[in-house]
Amino acid sequence: MTVEAGMVCGACDWLNAPTHSTCDKCGFELSSMRVSRTAEALQKTASDRETPYGNFDNVLPSTAAQPQAEEKPMEQARNYICQTCYSSVPAGHKFCGKCGTPTKDQSGGAEPEYFGDMQVPGKAKLILIKGEGMDGISYHLNSIEHVAGRVQGAILFTEDKWLSPKHANFYYADGKLMVRDESSVNGIFLCARGPTEVPSGTIFLTGEQVFKVETLDPSEDEPEDDGTYFFASPRQQDAFRVEQILEGGGMGMVVHAKENQVTIGRENSDMNFPNDPYISGAHLRIEKASDGFKLIDLGSKNGTYIKISGECELAHGDYLFLGRQLLRVEITN
Repeated sequence: MTVEAGMVCGACDWLNAPTHSTCDKCGFELSSMRVSRTAEALQKTASDRETPYGNFDNVLPSTAAQPQAEEKPMEQARNYICQTCYSSVPAGHKFCGKCGTPTKDQSGGAEPEYFGDMQVPGKAKLILIKGEGMDGISYHLNSIEHVAGRVQGAILFTEDKWLSPKHANFYYADGKLMVRDESSVNGIFLCARGPTEVPSGTIFLTGEQVFKVETLDPSEDEPEDDGTYFFASPRQQDAFRVEQILEGGGMGMVVHAKENQVTIGRENSDMNFPNDPYISGAHLRIEKASDGFKLIDLGSKNGTYIKISGECELAHGDYLFLGRQLLRVEITN
């Protein structure tokens, strides 16, 4: 293919032979236009040079040539700002996490202060060991009286169906902490400290089992009106009996004392409860005493709890049951 070369007139766009100095059609002088267009073409060729693949020197600006933006300091800490890099340092840290500069003691040697309900010296508090709600919660007994129950009072256990609406009252008398049963249905059980003498008819708690110990009146076999005796096994003259009390007040297991004592445990006892996880192997021994009975805990893990009659004094470290709530008493000096 043949391409015709020449000079295009800048006035009338006529193609002229390259040797002509003027336009054949309009007479426009072509020599001045040839010089200006040659210079323009050279300038354009230099400026539009293509950047080859893999060479990004002219595409991405050099980071060394760009001014670095000043780094903003981190969010200020509440208690301390590093004096070297001005970064925030969390309270209690000994070194700056960014530059490693040791921090200075900003506390001035002051002791920390804590907010919250504090136990008043000479007053008591109850700590929930096991029961409804969060175990370990404390009830401060800083007032004069403190009623506990399912409905009434400052110490409430609303989900415990074994608690009466108004169950117990913790109060101070002559500087001593007392607890009074407010005519509740199920009473208050206090953990025995060592061998304890109790009267006939006492109710006590071992593991999850509730018992009553009572004396037996001597009985005489009386004949019927016609003089005939009822034919049956001979009676044994037992000193006392221990009766298991079931939920609802029914009678469960009953054991009459042999040789003036009855033992309770998980195995090898007079009354065995192998499925009760809170009863020790040999838990309790009941003996006949001069004026009643003696309850002797045999070093059980969970102790023996005796139902109080009316009211009683509480001491530091006492444990007691209100319904299913196990509480510990702590008294400050």
